[in-house]
Amino acid sequence: MALEECASVSGDGRFALKSLEEVNVAIVSDRRMAALHVEFMSIEGPTDVLTFDHGDIVISAETARAYAAQYGQPVDHEVALYIVHGLLHLNGFDDTAPVQRRQMHRAQARVMRTCFRRLAAA
Repeated sequence: MALEECASVSGDGRFALKSLEEVNVAIVSDRRMAALHVEFMSIEGPTDVLTFDHGDIVISAETARAYAAQYGQPVDHEVALYIVHGLLHLNGFDDTAPVQRRQMHRAQARVMRTCFRRLAAA
């Protein structure tokens, strides 16, 4: 459901998500995430989600749990948000500049609303 929704919007007009044969999601520890963050982005410490162009989305379990508690939502909702965020990155969205970040967050919110609405109707 989220894959379909994310594949229908593109941040760069290429719709690259449609060309991937598969998307893999891995949930790892903060320790592993911190190692990946340094290795691939040269940034110290863990982050919530990393996305790789070949279709891998890596999510930190501890960071998801901490942010879920901070925002008062279930951990599975936080993980779902990270998956949608990763899928949007795979489809050409970027969140490094403020304008791009707002565009991505709007698309992310729209996808999450649509998915939750469909789940509620099922």
